[in-house]
Amino acid sequence: MELQTSIINIKGIGPKTENMLKKIGVYTVGDILLHFPRNYLLYPKAQLLDNEIEPNKIYAIRAIVSKTPIVKNNTRIPITLLYLYHAGVNMECIWYRMPYIKSKLIPGKYIIFYGKIKQKNNRFVMEQPDVYTEEEYARIENNLTPIYSLTAGLSNKMVTKTIAEVIKNDNLFMDYLPQDIKAKYNLCDYNYALKQIHFPDNMDSLIVARKRLVFDEFFIFILAMQLQKSRQIKAKNHFVFKKDDFVEKLIKKLPYELTDAQKRALSEVRNDLRKDVSMERLIQGDVGSGKTIVAFLAMCEAFKNGYQSAIMAPTEVLARQHYDTFLEWSTLFGLDIPLILLTGSMTAKQKREAYDSILNTPNAMIIGTHAVIQEKVEYCNLALVVTDEQHRFGVQQRSTFSKKGDQPHIIVMSATPIPRTLAIILYGDLDVSIIDEVPARRLPTKNCVVDSGYRNKAYEFIASQVKMGHQAYVICPLVEESENMDGENVTDYTKMMQQLYKDKIKVAMLNGKMKPAQKNAIMESFAKNEVQVLVSTTVVEVGVNVPNSTVMMIENADRFGLAQLHQLRGRIGRGDAQGYCIMINTSKSKNAKKRLEILNKSNDGFYIASEDLKLRGPGDFFGIRQSGEFNFQLADIYQDADVLKKAADSVNEILDQDSTLQEDKNKNLKIWLERHLSESLQNINL
Repeated sequence: MELQTSIINIKGIGPKTENMLKKIGVYTVGDILLHFPRNYLLYPKAQLLDNEIEPNKIYAIRAIVSKTPIVKNNTRIPITLLYLYHAGVNMECIWYRMPYIKSKLIPGKYIIFYGKIKQKNNRFVMEQPDVYTEEEYARIENNLTPIYSLTAGLSNKMVTKTIAEVIKNDNLFMDYLPQDIKAKYNLCDYNYALKQIHFPDNMDSLIVARKRLVFDEFFIFILAMQLQKSRQIKAKNHFVFKKDDFVEKLIKKLPYELTDAQKRALSEVRNDLRKDVSMERLIQGDVGSGKTIVAFLAMCEAFKNGYQSAIMAPTEVLARQHYDTFLEWSTLFGLDIPLILLTGSMTAKQKREAYDSILNTPNAMIIGTHAVIQEKVEYCNLALVVTDEQHRFGVQQRSTFSKKGDQPHIIVMSATPIPRTLAIILYGDLDVSIIDEVPARRLPTKNCVVDSGYRNKAYEFIASQVKMGHQAYVICPLVEESENMDGENVTDYTKMMQQLYKDKIKVAMLNGKMKPAQKNAIMESFAKNEVQVLVSTTVVEVGVNVPNSTVMMIENADRFGLAQLHQLRGRIGRGDAQGYCIMINTSKSKNAKKRLEILNKSNDGFYIASEDLKLRGPGDFFGIRQSGEFNFQLADIYQDADVLKKAADSVNEILDQDSTLQEDKNKNLKIWLERHLSESLQNINL
């Protein structure tokens, strides 16, 4: 079976399952093999009921069925009940719509009951537990079972079965890495890695497999970037920017002093605008470091010289906020700048008017989402392009944007606090400016790391802040309750807080599964203070600027990477009021406590990212992704920093010795690149 073969040709896949698989991006045999698990389920050692059991955790309980279970058919939903007892501890097992389960629950026999234990009315309850004989459970005990991202109607069992069917083949993919690179960096064969990432023999083999696949993700990313860069000739700067003190005069009108880091970044940008070649520069700055004012002042430079400039934001809400902010700044500076907003949700008429204005206003500032790079948009004099939150866009989108004008200058901005050495690798085609200071007018966020016993005090504190006119975020790791993952979920948490605060405080929910229009409406309501408490997943990590929000409460903070927690924390304290970050640590791990203490003691994102790297081990990759940058499937730039550096070294090593990949040892790599590189790289002369 070829990798390009349609998924419908796999045994057990019918048209209905094929359509469901397409919804998760699986069309071919190759696609299903690269649909990696998002997590693993480790079946715990079976144990007896005892006083050490904690609620809201998953257990495998070994118990004797002493009585025949009760089946209630006179209720709306048929219910099967079984009562277990041992060492003074009671547990009730409940099954809904499963009357047939009674046949497996034979009195006098030991049975293993697997599921999450909850506490209701001072007794333990396990709902819908899986039931195993001792022999059955012995076969899966301590095994790592893959958990995949799914869609409605598609079960984990179906995906697992499909991959197991395909993976029987011994030679799935060509191993394109040269043998000397694999030996030097102690990397396993690609096909071994592929099989072990789906069905690991043990934790050690899973770590080995993941290391190889992470290396490959970084390797291909960096190799493609280097090949792209090698064929690019720096574009000639076609725009004339006069040397004057226009921007200096604007800076004097600001009600605050720019930091030295902001002045340095702005100076580097302004120097680039006057060079012989077009600028391609990354402005990297921590959350709240003031990147946007630097971008706006650079865009003012374009306006003064009669050119268009454009800024692309990752969300409509953020684009609209940039538009409003630019209006305020234009008024502050006494400038009559033509500002044009363009987003995907605008009406057809509004879009036509925007297109017309863009085509006929040579010194306009255009603010929008990815709509600004659509085919219909024609610029008439575009000299400067800014992309905000760079990692939310691809290099391809940046390239598309640059083609909209006559090779305009490009600024990309990122709030991800990547250590400089990694930034140079990941943004190898860009010059790097780092804003490593926070404006003095911002009060440092006050942090506290507490256990779950502090929740009620936290709710009272949030209510007191709302009473003072402020707002709060509450972050949960899950969208809804999950059998496979522990943690608070926004769905139930929102209902709980709505009941807690009743009509006194407006509580709303936000998560990534919502439609864009719905997310935008909720964020706009929060920005207008129509909603006082926003319960959300990490979707707000890149969000609007709500200066009125002062509290960030993060549930299961131990489940997130420190860099991500720092990004979330950056959503608060953006106004004049004091910001407070409450991190609920639900882990008993000493390492989790140690990691959160780093965040507790510092508000410096660069320091936090650096310290995070030191503390995390090679097996620390279960659960929630630590960062979402650059769209890697498995790789994480913080956790896998050492692998990233090795991948970069190996790319340089190969290209230094054989820049066109003609040597015999690089033959498979050349074949792979010719087959898989995107169209933008197809014409590279290898």
